[in-house]
Amino acid sequence: MIFIYSDKVYADIGEHVFPIHKYRLVRRKLIEEEIATEDDFLNPELATEDDLLLVHTREYVRDFMGLKWTHRTERSELPLTADIRTSYLAGTGGTILACQKALETKIAVNIGGGFHHAFPDHAEGFCYTNDIAIAIRKLQRENNIKRFFVVDCDLHQGNGTAYIFRDDDDVFTFSIHQENNYPVKQRSDLDIGLADRTGDAVYLAYLKKNFLKIADNFVPDFVIYLAGADPYKYDQLGGLSLTIEGLRERDEFVISECVKRGIPLGILLAGGYAIDTNDTVTIHFNTCKLAYDFWKSLNR
Repeated sequence: MIFIYSDKVYADIGEHVFPIHKYRLVRRKLIEEEIATEDDFLNPELATEDDLLLVHTREYVRDFMGLKWTHRTERSELPLTADIRTSYLAGTGGTILACQKALETKIAVNIGGGFHHAFPDHAEGFCYTNDIAIAIRKLQRENNIKRFFVVDCDLHQGNGTAYIFRDDDDVFTFSIHQENNYPVKQRSDLDIGLADRTGDAVYLAYLKKNFLKIADNFVPDFVIYLAGADPYKYDQLGGLSLTIEGLRERDEFVISECVKRGIPLGILLAGGYAIDTNDTVTIHFNTCKLAYDFWKSLNR
């Protein structure tokens, strides 16, 4: 099976705009819609301190693992408790496992992950660990996978990921995001900053044109896709105007292109803060179902 999930991603974060329970709801919907059974989810191990040190500084890892509230951890905009630490280690472990699994199955989904605001030396924007970068470094070291294409379709620019790989010719970072929104921007290899209220047609045109150009010219060995639900028009933190169907078309395009080209694909759910959490769950469910449908087509 291609789905990675851990109950340990749930933690009490208090009253917060981040609907951390969405991961459980996505898993439940996959079971209710008979896409998966209870036994069809792979349970990842927690990321280790050594995994974190592939990307993060020793000082930051010491603060995070030691639950120390310092200038390195306070920009997370979240509390820092043992359960929250475990949540991020589980989410990061899920991304590592999803990427490793995709080497076998061509597609795998971490029901979680996408912590693209974390920098080597500090947390930021609901992100304590940069699971994308950690998974890349681990696959480069242990699986001899060299060239990675990060397709970041979260509403917010993946500033941490962009910074980490700013001088790395083997990792191409592509971010398509709302320009007039958090965070302070770093330089990705390609940034498409969209105007407020941009809708389906313009978004998809920019995505398709640039994805194809990069895939043709960079020729990646692996794609990591952040399928954020927050470009949705009713997202609380967003200012774009994509519909649920537009987001589904986005996912179908990215997944189909990777399948067509034979490129292993690791999918992370990333952000999503809709006024109605059920909408966020539907968007994430659609991503998972499309991944499942394409995986099935590969195994007929």
